[in-house]
Amino acid sequence: MDSIVHFEIPAKDVKRASEFYAKAFGWQFNQFPGFEYWSIGTTMSDKNGRPTSPGAINGGMGKRGVMAPNDVTVTIGVADIDAALETVKKLGGKQEGKKQPVGDMGWSAYFKDPEGNVIGLWQAKGM
Repeated sequence: MDSIVHFEIPAKDVKRASEFYAKAFGWQFNQFPGFEYWSIGTTMSDKNGRPTSPGAINGGMGKRGVMAPNDVTVTIGVADIDAALETVKKLGGKQEGKKQPVGDMGWSAYFKDPEGNVIGLWQAKGM
């Protein structure tokens, strides 16, 4: 069973949005080097950034429609992103954009389900 491993919150003004969530919920924000994208820490994590609490996930924030989708999005971790995209297409979903490398960490892609929801896919490098 593939699990939700990440969420994304798009923002028109990332500074304003990150300050809001930091003050409202105590979340921590760190910009990825070389990217206009910030990690969102919502829970304690190990040295690799993986949450240590069962069921907890961390997320990311970027400019709406540029470095992040237009809407709040959940991301599903998969072993093979290309196979997952093929399955999505066979079941009536549609790939949104291209599969993209994310630094040296892995790959991401997005799809639209038959209900019109945009969902992310993540394949960690080495999977």
